[in-house]
Amino acid sequence: MKKDIHLKNIGEKNINDKIISYVVMGAIVVAIIIISLLLYSQKINKDVKDETMTLDQMTDAIGKTNEIVEEAESASTEIGKTVEEAQEEEKEENIIQNQTTQNINSKESMESSNVDTNTTKNGTSEENLKTTEVKELSFETPVEGEIVREFAQDNLIYSETLEEWVTHSGIDIKADKTTVIKAAEAGVVKSIKNDPRYGLTIVIEHDDTFQTVYSNLLTSEFVVEGENVEKGQSIGTVGNSAVFEIADEPHLHFEILKDSIAVDPSIYIK
Repeated sequence: MKKDIHLKNIGEKNINDKIISYVVMGAIVVAIIIISLLLYSQKINKDVKDETMTLDQMTDAIGKTNEIVEEAESASTEIGKTVEEAQEEEKEENIIQNQTTQNINSKESMESSNVDTNTTKNGTSEENLKTTEVKELSFETPVEGEIVREFAQDNLIYSETLEEWVTHSGIDIKADKTTVIKAAEAGVVKSIKNDPRYGLTIVIEHDDTFQTVYSNLLTSEFVVEGENVEKGQSIGTVGNSAVFEIADEPHLHFEILKDSIAVDPSIYIK
């Protein structure tokens, strides 16, 4: 704002100085012409009075007088034009000044906007990085042993217990009864329940919408629902409580869910 006022004051001062100079110059010219006209008129009067002027001299004097008058009128006209030109120049300079001021304000506004935009972009980017930065999950085998039944969602496997071909939503890891089962990854114990098909079951929730399911347990005495557990922490023991797998040897029925959909644990276990 101070910059705009300063520019405007400078422009107005320059225009006023020009107008004053034109008026002073015009006044001087007119004064010189008038003085010359008066002096010349006195000389004519004197010559006429002395009866020394001939007819040709009088005609010549009248012609010169007319020339002086015309010069005076021309000077007056030029002064008028000069004032009008000064006014036009003032208008043009005002337009240029306004455009310059607008350009300066526009540039400052754009620079300010760019700073705000960059700040906003940088802030949003950092926030997004913080929000989307999720710890990479690395599931470990919850119990050591041989995998005696693979994951089978797209094909069928034969069930000794049910004596029919069925799908299998997890893997069965062979282990003796009472073998301690450990959490495959850090998380929160979502539920401890008796599943009608797979017996005593512990479900743990992890980051990035993953869940791990531990079934066919003997006990779950090491944890309670809502408890935060670390990777490798003891959560239960191997048993033989799964009705759908009662004819099989003691084992852990282990599942991994991604967005509540069963996926092959062998892909995720490292």
